[in-house]
Formats: sequence, C-alpha cells, structure tokens
Amino acid sequence: MPVIVQPEDQHNKELVDKLHPADWQNPQPKGRYNLVVIGAGPAGLVAAAGAAGLGAKVALVERHLMGGDCLNYGCVPSKALLKAAHTAYVSGVKPDFSEVMSGLRQKRNDLAAHDSVARFTSLGIDVFLGDGHFVSPHCVEVEGQKLNFHRAVIATGARAALPPIPGLAEATPLTNETLFSLEELPRRLIVIGAGPIGCEMAQAFRRFGAEVTVIEMADRLVPIEDPDASAVLKQQFEEEGIEMLLGAKIITVHKADSYKSVTIVDGDQEHTIVADEILVAAGRVPNIEGLDLEAAGVDYHRRGVTVNDHLRTTSPKIYAAGDICSPYQFTHSADAMAKVVIQNALFFGRKKVSGLVMPWATYCFPEIAHVGMTAAEAAEQGEGIITLTAQMSEVDRAILEEETKGFARVYVTRKSGRIRGATMVSSHAGESITQMALAITSGLKISAVGATIHPYPTQAEIWKKLANLYLKQSFTPAIARIFRIFLKLFSRK
Repeated sequence: MPVIVQPEDQHNKELVDKLHPADWQNPQPKGRYNLVVIGAGPAGLVAAAGAAGLGAKVALVERHLMGGDCLNYGCVPSKALLKAAHTAYVSGVKPDFSEVMSGLRQKRNDLAAHDSVARFTSLGIDVFLGDGHFVSPHCVEVEGQKLNFHRAVIATGARAALPPIPGLAEATPLTNETLFSLEELPRRLIVIGAGPIGCEMAQAFRRFGAEVTVIEMADRLVPIEDPDASAVLKQQFEEEGIEMLLGAKIITVHKADSYKSVTIVDGDQEHTIVADEILVAAGRVPNIEGLDLEAAGVDYHRRGVTVNDHLRTTSPKIYAAGDICSPYQFTHSADAMAKVVIQNALFFGRKKVSGLVMPWATYCFPEIAHVGMTAAEAAEQGEGIITLTAQMSEVDRAILEEETKGFARVYVTRKSGRIRGATMVSSHAGESITQMALAITSGLKISAVGATIHPYPTQAEIWKKLANLYLKQSFTPAIARIFRIFLKLFSRK
C-alpha cells in the first residue's frame, strides 16, 4: 500500500518520493548481515550509517517513512512552526496560517534528503521498505524475504498515546502525527497534556490567534522541570492569554457536528470546555506491535523493550536504541544510544547507557533547558550540594534584548565544587545548556567555568556569574583573614 502524507501537495509528494518511494524494489538479501536495523528514525539511521561507515554489512528496515518522528512529525515541523509563531508574536502581524503550514512542509521536504532511501543506499546499506518482524533470534523477515544477522537493533520508536478517556478516540483528536497536516487554524484549541509538546504547541497556536486551553492532571506546567521554571512559563502563558486548567481530571470527551467538548473536574467544580479541535500530548507508547518479539526471545513491557545497561535485550544478539527503550525520548538521546549500540554490538564494547549525560530543552518562550541533577535530587542530598541561582535580569544581553524573564541554576558538590546539574530558563536556554552538559561530562569544577572567558555580551555569561557566586560563598571569614595577613606581610617588602 502506498504511503500518503496529507495534504497531498507538491512538498509532501516529494517528501514521500524521498522517504518511501512508491516504485521502490527491495534488494535481494546478501547473505548474513553484520547488523540488521529495524526502524529508520534517528536511532536506526545513526546505527545503520555508523556501522556501514565502519565496514559492516548492514540492512535497514522501515515500514513507513524514513526519518521517523523527528523529521516527519516531531522536531523538524514543530520547530518550524514555533519560529513562525514567534515571528508573528514579535511583529504583531497574524500570518496566513495556510501559508505557514505550506512553508513548514517545504522546510521538512528540504531536509528530507538527509534521511532518504537514496542517501542510505549510497552508503552501501541495503534498504528494505515494508513490515519487518522476527522469525527467530537471528533472522528478520520483510515482505517475504529473510534477513539473517549477526546482530540486530530494534529502533522502532514510539507514538502518541491516547489516554483511556471515554469518548476521546471517537472525537478523532489531533496528535503530533496529524497536527502538521492542518491547513486551517482552529479558532479554539484544547490541549490535553502540559509536557514539552503540549506547551510548545499551545503557545504556538495561541500566537497564531487561536483561543487555547491547556488541561493537565499535575498542578503545574512541564512537571518534569524545576518548579521555578514551571512558574516562569505559567506567567508567560497568562500574559499571552492561554487558559490553564492544572490539577484537573478529564471525565469525558464529546464530539458534535460543529464542535468538540471536554468535561473536567477541577477541585469540586465540574465544567465543560468547547473547542474546534483537541490536541492530545499526554505521553507516548512504544511501537512493538507486529515485531513478533516472542519469536526472538526479546522481553518487553508497556513502556517498550527490556534492555540492560549496555542496551542489549534479553536475546543476546539483539539490541535496542531510542524511544523504544529509553526514558529520554529525544532525538539527541536516540543518536547517543545508537552509538553505544554500535560499540557494544559490533566491537565487544562495554559502554553503559547510564554513563550518558543527557541534556534536554522545551522550546517555548522562554525556553527551559536542563541537564544532570534535578532540584528534587539535590534536596535529597541535603547539605552535600550547594544550589546557586542567578536571574536573567542580572545579565546585560538579556536586558538589552528585553528578555529578562528566567534564571539559571546550578547544583554543585560542596566539597569538590564539581557541577552536578543545571537548569536554565531564557530565550537561548537550549543553546546555553550545552556548556553545562560539557562540564558535567568532563567532570569539571565550577571554577573551570569561572576561569573560561565568555564573549560579551551573551546570555551564557550567566554561568560565569554563578561561578563567581560560588567563589564568593567559598571565601569564608577564615580565608579572608589569611589573605589579609598575607597582603599585610607582602606590603612590608
């Protein structure tokens, strides 16, 4: 069956031609493969390209679109949409929504060549399009062809989950897989879930002019983040006119001819919200259906495939990477895990996924970025951890650009001064958090950040301010007395 991406405009037709061409003929299997990769999303593509680049004989299997969620339904289209929404917000001019979505599809199509069938074939990889499933612990079948392997990688990813709410499925809600096919702006939008995807899209659609209501069971936005970061984003949402129903439970969803409605319990109150569309952004479920994992001896659970710290499954020759087995469901984590798999599966490595330092970011305005130890973990360690915070309103670049909302926070080991974690809320947090990720990966002390010359003016200077704050706190009265004695003696010479 041919793959179709809606709407069937020229951009999407070209996209499909690159990622799942209708006239593609699967190659004849070439004996036993060093590596068979099931799933051509970020993890699968990196694993396949990396192994082939090292001389391995590789087969890559994809049933839908090469590029996976990131290119087709995730990072790429969402960030294009956020850019257009931010431009509209800053300029005060509401754009033609259909033109925005056409531009989004064009940008996605422009990037598709990097993940295309043609490119990966040019790397010497045998690309098989179709449903792949295991027939044994050492063989995968695709469209009637058997691919024997020395090692295999499951990288089939995950998809949006639909919570078991009465009437929700019947209301045909949007998910990230259908949202970017819209051609008309819904006048009223309900977003179920206030995680990164829900918050990013809520803000984007509000900036395009939609009336937006966010419903979240937790008592704050982006519950995985620092509570202070959630508070900053909540204030921004209030200023932009986004309605937030936090700590609310959805009872039922109803679809009528011209609208959709959600009935909730908020405290002791029960009321109904009406909208033109509902977007569900409330978690993800693994793509394990049809893989016949039992035939391969691979255990799995409701969150995905079971792996050990080396990313090996319960079947010794089969590994997994990406959203199918990771609590960190990001493109960059899939990339990092795929590299762990290459080392461990093909070269007898003992690389541990627990050793990865994983930053992440939510690309609302302001952005929220984090790496390492969280606020809750720092609190558990008590006095062994020093928490340092500086406000963006203290940073010259933020003042000059009138982007003073937010802060930066680091968690530092009291005795050694090593950086254990960091959070940043600012317009450039996603870029700036990399400095802290590097510091933690390299085991650096915060004094190393303070000794690093930062270009002026930048928002990343806030890390240097935190390093200076640590130095100031470390300058105890006893040390001050020693310095005074030294300077007094030195001045006599």
